Amino acid sequence: MFTLYYGPGNASLTPHMLLEELGVPYELRPVDRKNGEQHQPAFRALNPNGLVPVLVDGDLVLYETAAICLHLCDTHPKAGLAPAVGSAERAHFYKWLVWLTNTLQSALITYFHPEHFGPASDTAGQASIQEHAQVRIGPMLDQLEAQLQKSGGPWILGQQYTAVDPYVLMLGRWTRNFERPARNLPLLGAHLRRVLARPAVQRTFEQEELSQPLV
Repeated sequence: MFTLYYGPGNASLTPHMLLEELGVPYELRPVDRKNGEQHQPAFRALNPNGLVPVLVDGDLVLYETAAICLHLCDTHPKAGLAPAVGSAERAHFYKWLVWLTNTLQSALITYFHPEHFGPASDTAGQASIQEHAQVRIGPMLDQLEAQLQKSGGPWILGQQYTAVDPYVLMLGRWTRNFERPARNLPLLGAHLRRVLARPAVQRTFEQEELSQPLV
C-alpha cells in the first residue's frame, strides 16, 4: 500500500489526485509544517529537502512531485494516465510535466517565497519580487491557453486525460488570488473546472478540506 506524506493544497495535491483516480489503497500522512515536522530527523530521512510530497511504496521512497506522478503512471499503465511509452504523445507528456515543475512551479515558488531570494527584512524588495513573478507567470498561463487551443481539448494533450491535467489544476489553483488568475483565461479556466468536476478530484479536495475559492 502506498503512503503519501502531504500538506493540504501543497505540491502533494497532484499525487493525491492521481491516487484517488487510480482507486488504489493508500494512506495519507499529514506533515505538520507549522510546527516544523518537515525539519525533524524522521521526515528528513524520507526527504532531506524537508518538503512534501513524499511517496512510500514498499521499500521505495520517492520525493519530487513529477517523479511521483511518473511512478504512479508507470506502475498503473492500464489507467491510461500517460500516453504509450515511445509515442510522440508520450514525449509531449514528458515535456509538459517537466515544464510544469521546472518552469511554472518554479516561478510560483518565487512568488510565494520571496524571502528565499532576498532579505526577509526588505519588505519592499519582497513585494517587488512578487510583482515581477506575477509578470513572468502571465505568459506561462497564456502558453497553457495556447496549448489547449492547439490540442483541441478537452485536456492539455487533447482527448486523453493524463497526469498533466491535475498538475495544471494544482498550479492553476495557486494563482487564484493573482490579479490575473488562471481561471480568467477562457480555455484554461474551462479546463480547470473540468478537472475539478472529476469525482476523484472532488474526493481529494474534500479530504484535504481545501477552502474556497477552489481555483
